Amino acid sequence: MPQPRVVRAAAVQIAPDFDAIDGTLNKVCDAIDRAAGQGVQLIVFPETFLPYYPYFSFVKPPVQMGADHMRLYERAVVVPGPVTQAVAQQARARGMVVVLGVNERDFGSLYNTQLIFDADGTLMLKRRKLTPTFHERMVWGQGDAAGLKVVDTRVGKVGALACWEHYNPLARYALMTQHEEIHCAQFPGSLVGPIFGDQMEATIRHHALEAGCFVVNATGWLTDAQIAAITPDASLQKALRGGCNTAIVSPEGVHLAPPLREGEGMVVADLDMSLITKRKRMMDSVGHYARPELLSLAINDRPALTASAMPEPFSRSPVHEHDDRPHASAVPANPAADDGTAVLRVAAG
Repeated sequence: MPQPRVVRAAAVQIAPDFDAIDGTLNKVCDAIDRAAGQGVQLIVFPETFLPYYPYFSFVKPPVQMGADHMRLYERAVVVPGPVTQAVAQQARARGMVVVLGVNERDFGSLYNTQLIFDADGTLMLKRRKLTPTFHERMVWGQGDAAGLKVVDTRVGKVGALACWEHYNPLARYALMTQHEEIHCAQFPGSLVGPIFGDQMEATIRHHALEAGCFVVNATGWLTDAQIAAITPDASLQKALRGGCNTAIVSPEGVHLAPPLREGEGMVVADLDMSLITKRKRMMDSVGHYARPELLSLAINDRPALTASAMPEPFSRSPVHEHDDRPHASAVPANPAADDGTAVLRVAAG
């Protein structure tokens, strides 16, 4: 009888370096080194860890956050660029799949972006958070479904979502239809308070059960000194504590190691991939338990473009030989991703 395939995974709870992106990058590389010493094959870092999550936007009104926002622009990550090259090199050197959250700068816009590097250093996926949440909308632009993909890596089929994207059931289902085996979740941590960690607990365990996959969840951490640097107002500082729940959950909704709710550290666990089949033989949400003739998902996975080339010159109607108005064929064949296409289609009965 063949031996079960086992993947050793790590979820990192860690504080960024607010002073320099190189400091945070060094923390990423050091964590990969430490994980490699424990035989880790997949490592997940918190949401927008490089250079740091924009905590300032949660406790400051827009009129006061201009300088902080500008600093984030200056330190944000260009993809591809020197930062992604350094992470790719470290992934390749350690033979490790790396899931990293970054503030991505694309010319004049910032995005909440998730990067998946394969164990040979290849950047397999760059995806942007579909809808920034609440205060985040003052910081990041919106993503599209072009990156809503599961990628085949050395450890299996890996997908990722950030924070409250997990409350978008259609986004989660899009990954489930691609037979996601390991789901990498990223949250900022040190935010909102203990209730945020409690909600996270329900969220990641539910996805594991519903998708029949492993969930590796990483949250960030802030020191007291960092909290004081963000805001000196003690009444606001409490909003930057709690909200951590770094954990690894099986397809049966069970923690495979004690979760980390406070301080820096790393949760490491072995993923027995046979547990996926054990769960799905009873309930496969995108297989024998689905009813596609009643409910199915339609995904507009075209990149959101602000401009697209017109088609080749179109023929004129022989009846209106001098009519210069564009015909229907002049409409771009690939409209932008926000063209209003329905995301859920219910079949007629």
